Amino acid sequence: MTLVEAVVGAAQTLAAAGIPPDEARRDASLLARHHLQWDQARWLARRNEAPPPGFLPELAATVARRARREPLAHITGEREFYGRLFKVTGDVLIPRQETELVVDEALLRLPLDRFRLASATVIDAGTGSGCLAVTLVRERPRLRVIAIDASDAAIDVARANAQRLGVGDRIEFRVASWPEALTLDAPADLIVANPPYVPERDRAALAPEVREFEPAVALFAGPDGLDAIRTLVPAAARALAPGGWLVMEIGAGQAEDVAAIVAATPGLALDRIVPDLQSIPRVVIAHVPVLPHHRG
Repeated sequence: MTLVEAVVGAAQTLAAAGIPPDEARRDASLLARHHLQWDQARWLARRNEAPPPGFLPELAATVARRARREPLAHITGEREFYGRLFKVTGDVLIPRQETELVVDEALLRLPLDRFRLASATVIDAGTGSGCLAVTLVRERPRLRVIAIDASDAAIDVARANAQRLGVGDRIEFRVASWPEALTLDAPADLIVANPPYVPERDRAALAPEVREFEPAVALFAGPDGLDAIRTLVPAAARALAPGGWLVMEIGAGQAEDVAAIVAATPGLALDRIVPDLQSIPRVVIAHVPVLPHHRG
């Protein structure tokens, strides 16, 4: 048996477990490369070789885990986000591609030329894996970043990611809840957040990988999925400096309701809601207007 034949068999096992065929083939290949510690180029060059000793039982064990619908990121222990690999455990949400849009929009509000002369205070509310906090400070080294999460275990993961990506001394980590913690560092120049936004009624419809393996506290937010956002938005309005920004991910179908929450929040104005690659309104951008006496 060659390596590629082993992967074909693994993909068939995953497909039989209910994983879509394209995803099954991708996951089988990624699991094989994970065990071999090969990149894609090396895999393509050597996939017709015989498996090295120990490879087949190792692959079988991880394929069995994936067949039980354990997320691939939990099996490999990592997920790529914004071109960097982040450690992932069951204590944090797995970083997703749509959340990279939060980084894109945050960076647009942190222009390089401004921060060559001065730093800014950025708060990552509900940091989880730390993917937002770490990415922002890697992209804008002069930032002061405070990463907040109510979970000790999540903060441990985020701190480990900051260390492994070389910014462990440039992010302050705190175990705290949003309303109280946000105001401790007011005024902030920017608040980023990927809050829980899945309605409880949608729990059964989620993929098993999400429903059974990712932390419920980071997913669900009341009957309509807006409980956390209702708490976060006014807290952010109080914590932001004049001219400061809130950049926040939301769920599908929530744009109108979240826009109403922002509109009802004193001192906060909606700037825009940015769609993701599937044209789903995904990132809400709001700001604290600069009053005339703050100008100049």
